[in-house]
Amino acid sequence: MTNPEQLEILKQGVLVWNAWRISHPNTPIDLSGADLYGMDLSRVNFNHANLEKAFLERANLAEADLMYANLSRANLIETRLVTASLSQANLSRANLFGADLLGADLTYADLTGATLANATLANARIQGVKLSGSWVYGVNVRDIQGEFAEQTDLIITHRGQPTITVDNIKVAQFVYLFLNNQEIREAIDTLTSKTVLLLGHFGTPDRKAILETLKDGLRKYDLLPVVFEYERPSEKDFTDTIRTLASLSYFVIADMTNPKAAPLELPTTLPDYQVPLVPILQVGERPFAMMNGLHKKYNWVLEPVPYTSAAMLRQELKSAIIDPALKKRNKLRFNELIEQRIKTTRELLEKGEE
Repeated sequence: MTNPEQLEILKQGVLVWNAWRISHPNTPIDLSGADLYGMDLSRVNFNHANLEKAFLERANLAEADLMYANLSRANLIETRLVTASLSQANLSRANLFGADLLGADLTYADLTGATLANATLANARIQGVKLSGSWVYGVNVRDIQGEFAEQTDLIITHRGQPTITVDNIKVAQFVYLFLNNQEIREAIDTLTSKTVLLLGHFGTPDRKAILETLKDGLRKYDLLPVVFEYERPSEKDFTDTIRTLASLSYFVIADMTNPKAAPLELPTTLPDYQVPLVPILQVGERPFAMMNGLHKKYNWVLEPVPYTSAAMLRQELKSAIIDPALKKRNKLRFNELIEQRIKTTRELLEKGEE
């Protein structure tokens, strides 16, 4: 319960309060349940204070010392806590809806079950923070520093909607954007259903002609070409780049015509993602040695498609490359579905035997 004498001292202003704290360093602070709505408490000394269930909505606590403070179930709606010190504070079940914690120090604080919807935690220090069970709809966690100690069962949906929970704050922010931003959903849909990754060395005029033919042809069929023009710098590994681009692609076309410029990382990425890969090779050129037989080893690699010229590629692009790649993709997805059903059935049978 709020100590009325301490509340009266606080109402005289932060300077008076902080001076009183200095002269009474061992006095326990009890402002639990106090109505501090909208007060200017910037740089206030609330170190180790009991502020449980305190009403601090729209108060200014910028640069405040709240280390070890008990703010459990406190009302901190739209409270300004910019660069405040909240290290090891108890904020469990506190309501921080729309609060501004830009650059705040939250290290080892307890935010279990707190409301952080529409709050800003950008640039906050969050090492060791317990966040599990919190409502994080629309939270801004840009450039947070450190790692959470606990972040399970985070609620990412709006009140009144079916509850969706995730176990990672950054995943929560991504899923929130995905669910609530039509443009992002369309962009992801475009990436996964229309993107075709083009790999190869296209630095010379004749290779440029091949590249432009592929790009123009793909666009005519409402596909989105993404070009990775391979010119190997010394001591540069593109495995992660190719892996990421391939994972987002509908299928991949790899021009193996120039063996010296062909992506050495490509065979190493093949086991990671079952994305249809169509090698193409200009007639008269020898294929990249490491690509030989890959279509026999990996069933998502198609047989190399030979071509004599850009004109031939343009004419046969759909029948020789696009249609087989799409057919292969559908088959891979069907096999994946069957495997998943077999796995599920096996697990159910094993549970029944227990």
